[in-house]
Amino acid sequence: MTVVFLLFFGGDRFLQWIWDFIYAERHLLLMSPHFSVCAAFSTHLIFSAPFMLLDVFSPHVGWLQKYRLSREVVGLHRWFRCATRILWKYIVGVLPFTALFVSLRRTHFPERAPSSFHAFRECVSCMLIFDTLFFICHYTIHKIPWLYHNIHRIHHQNRDTFALAAQDSSISELLSLQTLAFTSAMLVGCHPFSEILFHLVNTWMAVEDHCGYEFPWALHRLLPCFGGAPHHLAHHQHFKGNFAPYFRHWDYIFGTSLPISANE
Repeated sequence: MTVVFLLFFGGDRFLQWIWDFIYAERHLLLMSPHFSVCAAFSTHLIFSAPFMLLDVFSPHVGWLQKYRLSREVVGLHRWFRCATRILWKYIVGVLPFTALFVSLRRTHFPERAPSSFHAFRECVSCMLIFDTLFFICHYTIHKIPWLYHNIHRIHHQNRDTFALAAQDSSISELLSLQTLAFTSAMLVGCHPFSEILFHLVNTWMAVEDHCGYEFPWALHRLLPCFGGAPHHLAHHQHFKGNFAPYFRHWDYIFGTSLPISANE
């Protein structure tokens, strides 16, 4: 998340330097479905890796225990099995879908990078739209048993969440989430660089929501408008409420907000 912060607030020249690096023939990689899928999977693994290390060392480091949200410590064998499942679904589901999407989409790569403010505005706009679309779909799936059983049930097999489980879902759910992300960026009309930042933030937020830890520097501690790991863990433990992925306003408006103490 620190890297994304630097990209947003490092200044327009810094963004332009990064974009020049991407634009110099490397932008062709962004149009490759194989590169996009590999980058998405690798990003999810990289963002999850610090929490895997915490799960490895937390049983032996006493002060880490107070930051854990559940008593269960996820072993390495569960992490590796989860990674294998996700990789298989990326190969057989996400890759063909991404190839179809890229073949139908016409992406323009301008020479100029967006300004820091422009990139920040577009990324936040994508997050708000994605949050709204996700809330609607997530609420609907939980209310219709057939949809829950055939699309979402696999994700709820992890009652006590861990970072990598953010994408431990059925193929249909992974494709649905990808569609919501692409749709959000298209509705905003993002600069390609802003869209990359949005996908990075989206991945990190999903990992943090499922990480199973609550540190003082967690985003929801700094900005109370975000739900964070306690908010989403309550959803996994009670199978209801807290349907929004990022923010808390939709759950407050529709009366689906669970108290944070519900996960204790």
